[in-house]
Amino acid sequence: MRLPRFAPAAGMTLLALVLCALFVRLGLWQWHRWTLSDAAWRRFARGADAVQPLGARALADVALYQRVSVSGRLDGQHQFLLDNLSYRGRPGYEVLTPLTRSGGGVLLVDRGWVPFTGARARLPDVHLTDAASVTLSGRVADLPSAGLSSGRAPPNPADPWPKVTSFPRMEELARALGVPLTQRILLLDPGAPPGYVRDWQPPGMAPLRHLSYAIQWWSFAALVLIVWAIMSVRRARAAPGAP
Repeated sequence: MRLPRFAPAAGMTLLALVLCALFVRLGLWQWHRWTLSDAAWRRFARGADAVQPLGARALADVALYQRVSVSGRLDGQHQFLLDNLSYRGRPGYEVLTPLTRSGGGVLLVDRGWVPFTGARARLPDVHLTDAASVTLSGRVADLPSAGLSSGRAPPNPADPWPKVTSFPRMEELARALGVPLTQRILLLDPGAPPGYVRDWQPPGMAPLRHLSYAIQWWSFAALVLIVWAIMSVRRARAAPGAP
């Protein structure tokens, strides 16, 4: 009676090493995304504390997701509808309205989400009567970004206002307006008029999901090693004519 011995096959060992390296790399990638997501969610939580007057500062000079207040005049004649943005599974648009600041400069205010009307030719009514100077409060944020470049569509200069656009760059919006724009936008506070649905959430998926995916990939790597070890022992035990 012969005792089993550990004799892994070269091909099986190479496959196990490749799979382990792949799963470990994927785990590290998810770990990195977890750290970034956790930091972003923490910034989002901290930004809700107190409203800071923006004053003469640009949005780029303020921490991301910080709540600020700013005064100026809303331009209801030149608005953008951000397409391909859903809310609770319903398709719709987010409304970007230019605000000419009292101290000079223009920024875009995201006034919230409006539902799709059911027809591309019939846009939602986002009419805004030009009013006297207003003071608005909201969070400093970046423009929504597309997962794939194929999902982007800059505003068409020939289209009437409001212009429909999908995941545009700020330079494209500035070109359509004909004025320079700050690189960030203002997410209008939920209780501040005039706006629509504003259920602002931290960006991306919850950090713990990235962490769970990292642990999952690393578990796959450990499982590959276990299966490789077991099969290597079984192969040696079952080999005919082993000395």
